Amino acid sequence: MAKFVVSFVVLSFFYSFQLSNAASTTHNVIKFGAKPDGKTDATQPFLKAWSAACRSATPSTIYVPKGRYLLKAIVFRGPCKNKITVLIGGTLVAPTDYRALGNSGYWILFIMINRVSVFGGTLDAKGAGFWACRKSRQNCPVGARSITFNWANDILISGLTSINSQSSHLVINSCKKVVVRNVRTIASDQSPNTDGIHVQASTGVSITGSTLQTGDDCISIGPGTRNMLMSGIKCGPGHGISIGSLGKEFNEDGVENIMVTNSVFSGSDNGVRIKSWARPSNGFVRKVVYKNLIMKNVQNPIIIDQNYCPGNKGCPRQTSGVKISQVIYKNIQGTSATAEAVTFDCSPSNPCRGIRLQDIRLTYKNKAATSSCKNVGGTSAGVLMPESCV
Repeated sequence: MAKFVVSFVVLSFFYSFQLSNAASTTHNVIKFGAKPDGKTDATQPFLKAWSAACRSATPSTIYVPKGRYLLKAIVFRGPCKNKITVLIGGTLVAPTDYRALGNSGYWILFIMINRVSVFGGTLDAKGAGFWACRKSRQNCPVGARSITFNWANDILISGLTSINSQSSHLVINSCKKVVVRNVRTIASDQSPNTDGIHVQASTGVSITGSTLQTGDDCISIGPGTRNMLMSGIKCGPGHGISIGSLGKEFNEDGVENIMVTNSVFSGSDNGVRIKSWARPSNGFVRKVVYKNLIMKNVQNPIIIDQNYCPGNKGCPRQTSGVKISQVIYKNIQGTSATAEAVTFDCSPSNPCRGIRLQDIRLTYKNKAATSSCKNVGGTSAGVLMPESCV
């Protein structure tokens, strides 16, 4: 059913895109002065093309032909009068000097927009210099997310490739109705905090058919996220698909109605993970389904960690207030890179409730893996390898 819903949503977006383009006005960034040489600053020409599209009473297309276009930190701001389609045939490149993007935290930002579609293209943030700065513990900027959508509704992102982001590749924050499909994110497995896709405070997000190879979470899900579907994901290297970390703040919106299905994890540090700080919070995670997943040499295929406390700062001798309930793990199979394939380390003050395991087949070195449970209650059914400790 979920797969049908996603297919319907994607087809609806495609159909509306076709209709809108039939009578749309095209704004070619080259006509606004952009040069596809990768050296000439194209920031202002891109902004002029956006301004023309944004004030148009009819649907508009911003067209980026083949070539390389140098962009500094740029903000595409709404609200706009009608639909906008951004067709990227080339590569958008960040300045070689990572300091040029400053401390804003973004490289390409879409804010307060509705009905915007982004098709194709490559983003090259040239993040290696920033990663080196972070590793040497120098005085570095905060790091720029490659492409961010803030307070945006009815968004489609299709066929986009993001490489070598300074920080997260794609961020969806405070949005409604977002479809992400056939996206690729690529960064070194040693690159710090290069989450593939980060979603928070958003409703109705679907991510399908995407390949995410990063130095941090393939997908990270933050507070206030509801009704989110992930299907056909290829994750690894990276830290898996993570809900959290949650509970850093006491007053925090919960996470609800999340599904991960028909996906493959290869060589990742985690498979499916729920993570919360070991400190008081009124947050929650509930109604989560993980099903039809394949693990290939994954270090922690199934894990709930409610004792997250990096450096033992801010949370020693405390327990997590995040309440985790109604989580289903169904038809998950493959190989674990560690002997313990299933770990439920839940909060002693707020134990996990309603955890269900069904048809789990995870091996370690051709033998049954093991499981570990702390402060967890639930049920199990079907073939279970390792044996259930719930």
